[in-house]
Amino acid sequence: MSPSKVDIKSIDKETLSSLGEYTFPQILSRQAERLGPDRIAIREKAYGIWLTYSWPDYLRYTKHTGLGLASLGLKRGENVGLILDNHPEWLFSELGAQAFGAVTTTLFTSAVAKELVHGLNRIQASYVIVQDQEQVDKLLEAQDELTHVRRLIYIDPTGMRTYEGNPWLISFSQMLDMGKKLDKDQPDLFIKELWEGKPDDVALMLMTSGTTGEPKLVMLAHENFIDMAQKWLETSPIGIGDNWISITPTAWIVDQMWGVGITLSGGMVMNFPETAETAVEDFREIGPTVIVTSSRFWEDLASKIRVKINDAGFIKRGLYNYSQKVGGEVVDLESQNQEVPVRLKSLKWLLTKIVSQPLMDRVGCLGFRAAYTGGHPISPEVIRFFRANGLNLKQCYGLTETGGIFQVQPDGEVKPETVGVPLPGTEIKITEDQEVLVASKSNFKGYYGNQEETDEVLKDGWFYTGDAGYLDDDGHLLIIGRKQDIMRTKEGEAFSPDFIETRLKFSPYIKEAVIWGESELYLTAFINIDFGNVGNWAEDRKIPYTTYTDLSQQPTVEEMIRGEVKEVNTQLPKPMQLVKIIILYKLLDADDEELTRTGKVRRKFVFEQYKDLIDAMYADKTELAVKGQVLYRDGHVGTIETTVHILPV
Repeated sequence: MSPSKVDIKSIDKETLSSLGEYTFPQILSRQAERLGPDRIAIREKAYGIWLTYSWPDYLRYTKHTGLGLASLGLKRGENVGLILDNHPEWLFSELGAQAFGAVTTTLFTSAVAKELVHGLNRIQASYVIVQDQEQVDKLLEAQDELTHVRRLIYIDPTGMRTYEGNPWLISFSQMLDMGKKLDKDQPDLFIKELWEGKPDDVALMLMTSGTTGEPKLVMLAHENFIDMAQKWLETSPIGIGDNWISITPTAWIVDQMWGVGITLSGGMVMNFPETAETAVEDFREIGPTVIVTSSRFWEDLASKIRVKINDAGFIKRGLYNYSQKVGGEVVDLESQNQEVPVRLKSLKWLLTKIVSQPLMDRVGCLGFRAAYTGGHPISPEVIRFFRANGLNLKQCYGLTETGGIFQVQPDGEVKPETVGVPLPGTEIKITEDQEVLVASKSNFKGYYGNQEETDEVLKDGWFYTGDAGYLDDDGHLLIIGRKQDIMRTKEGEAFSPDFIETRLKFSPYIKEAVIWGESELYLTAFINIDFGNVGNWAEDRKIPYTTYTDLSQQPTVEEMIRGEVKEVNTQLPKPMQLVKIIILYKLLDADDEELTRTGKVRRKFVFEQYKDLIDAMYADKTELAVKGQVLYRDGHVGTIETTVHILPV
């Protein structure tokens, strides 16, 4: 649907310009008064039913959460750890703590106990609010190491009956009751504490992805996030009452930027799906206005669609392929700012009605006015694929340190290979060595407990991103990759691993790829197969297998993957073409420290972990016996013994 055809009730300019004078809890207080009980602020799906919270409800739960924490002893300036899934209690906890001057830090619920304990100790968290028994158990194991944590608050009481009597634990509902009692005893306390807050107070700290080492803690003030919210509300096709659906982890900048910043500031509705598995169905029911999510989400969705199409009947498959061809031609002409012939435009309109719209409805994406991908480079082919299917998918760019996404492709100027132009109030500069610099009020305050690194990246109002890029003739930014990841072959040819990896991952059968070749004569790669898609492919061909390791080493699978890599090679210049690959015997995993919690490859760690395999690809070897370890979620370590094959491309 075109934004111009939608009746968008935007926040008025006077209110929008005044947002920078407040903290987020103060904005919530103003929204509750302004939008009142008739407008929905939050929806949550539970047991198949959508439960709603009005704006006054949102404020009331936030107030009682903050007062409950105060009853437990929370002091202004203390840090609160949050290990929460996508549920309303996350918002109540974050804003409630901030209303009383605390700084919140969200951690990934998927993290193992060791990671959580390390993160909480870094911030010396006074209180920790967790989702359920699983998170409680992780922290109970290490209670002796968490001497600064005065109380551990859990939200979901399921399975917690046997923990009664532990003085360290308290339920969220008990804490709410304490907050209600304090509200009766001191009815002016919340308002007093609420208006003590200042826009330049640090609101929360988020961890960087940690691809190159230990994650850094990014300090973001209310004014950083609110400035970013103002930019998006000024430029995006969104308005009061529009829907945002929360599907990215609460510890990631995207849901903080949108779910807390833009949704709250713009009077939008925050929607929480019942589970990750029901998200597509919930998309269709709610009809979210905008979605911003990771490149992996779009890569996986494109793979699923293409695999399903390959399994469809001859007529459906032919019609889809023709629709994709026509759509692709239109996308290419539009990206080159060329006129689309009337015949092609009419054909595209017809095929959209017959093919693209039913397909997008099937995957829950029909109602989006705009969709964005960020967090990691994505193949232009993925962007082209979805745009050819009628979805207004655009690549964007941002970092945790910049308060989120600041670089976006404008409608009518979408180029699949770029990340577009800066949002208003944002300046971009490229240094002589191609590093991207950003100047904006959204830029962070600094790294917590690390002034030295702060001074290295914040200079004269500019944030040095560490990413390499350049501007094209139209002023669109192209990101090459992390500056420190730009490699050179032995012959001196420069290449970006990200550039090649994103193109490999467009294949529905390749889940992950890691490129090697620094100071070598040629390029090589590790490949992780997509277990589900390759498994279906194998079953269709009556190829028996048991485990991921078994499937990855099937000769027919190796040959199929080699064919996929050969196809990508045809799209690359000669120096970037792959000469040898290894299909890894296990999936790279965040629990094994091979990926970050946002799914990015920790290249240095993987290099050290699998150096024997890398060396073998640059030696005269065709296979190598390996013995690897796998860390399971219950903490025990398993061993894999197998032989990997070094495949020439």
